[in-house]
Parts: sequence; structure tokens; C-alpha cells
Amino acid sequence: MTENIEVFKQNSIRIKDGNRRIYIDPFEIEEEPHDAAFILITHEHYDHFDPESVAKVANSNTVLVVPKKMEGKAREVAGFVGKIVTVRPGVFEEIDGLEFETVPAYNLLKPFHPKSAGWVGYLLRIGGKRIYIAGDTDATKEAKAVKCDIALVPVGGTYTMDAGKAAELVNEIRPDIAIPVHYGSVVGSKADGDTFAGHVKKPIRVELKIRK
Repeated sequence: MTENIEVFKQNSIRIKDGNRRIYIDPFEIEEEPHDAAFILITHEHYDHFDPESVAKVANSNTVLVVPKKMEGKAREVAGFVGKIVTVRPGVFEEIDGLEFETVPAYNLLKPFHPKSAGWVGYLLRIGGKRIYIAGDTDATKEAKAVKCDIALVPVGGTYTMDAGKAAELVNEIRPDIAIPVHYGSVVGSKADGDTFAGHVKKPIRVELKIRK
């Protein structure tokens, strides 16, 4: 079920959907595949919106999806993509055959990701599965309401949930598979994935995919 999902640094993810490649928050990409059908950005922080990496994966047909309040910033990479689409939290979209919902992504007590910024996570519908990429968030009421088959959640703490809180969220929404992200490089330690796995309750399966 997850063989088509790759996790790089932070929240940098690539999903294969048939012949299409969908990137979420490409960051410090080393190769230049220029194979993105879609690039979905959760918010504007440098480790999520990395123009250099966007340029490496994009081509003239790529659709770049960004939160509405990033519209101006996204113009930095307009020359590398085919078109830019803006989205707001809490909506359903169908763009060139890709169906997804946007889930508000924000901190509850920390100041780093205010709800007013309008930043998002994405709930993708791919291959009959619902794949939730939470973005930089805490265990908000909107996150707890997500129904998905696969959940990719931040576990590194500092700017987001830590491993324990992320496990609590996953235990509540009960996907089939949980994949920890956002740890082991910019924030968090390499052990956070194991800590997360240790707190997730069966029958949920944890897969550690991040490239450390």
C-alpha cells in the first residue's frame, strides 16, 4: 500500500500515482528529475517551500498548489511550473484529475504556525486510498476529524507535535498505516521515529520511511 510513497528530509514526500509523480514540500532535493505532475506546498517556511528544489522537480506541465496567502511568494518559481493554483483550508479540490481536501494545519499553543496564516495539510485520494499529509501542525480538532488509510504526521517536536502527541493523534484517527515525518535533520532526533512507533497502538502499522 505504501510502496509508492517516499519520504526524504523533513516533510519532503514523493508519491507515485501510475505515471504521475506528486511531490509535497520538496526540500534539499539532490537530483533533478523534473518529473512532477503536481507539487503541493503546505506553508511558506524555508524547509517546506524551497524554490531550488521546486525548480529541480518541476517542468512546464507541473501544477504547483500553495495556500492562498502564499500566492505572492509562489511567484518566485512561476517560471519553472505550468501553473499555480491557490487553496484555502477546509476545502475539496479536483485539479487535473487529482482529488484532495485541505486540512487546516496550525499550532495550538506555539507561535510558529498560527491558524490565521491559512496553512494546510493535504488529504489525497490516490488509488482508492486516502493519504493524509498533515503538514506542520499539532493535534488540532480538524486533524482529529480526518479519516484516512495512511497518515504522514510530524513527530520532531519544537515546531509541531512531538512523537508522543503524534502517536496520540494517530491512535485516535486510526489509519491502517502511519508514517512519521519531520524529524532527524532540521528538528528532532533520529530516534523520534522509533519513539513514535513505540506509542502507536496495534493494529495500526508504523512504517519508518524517512531518509536519515
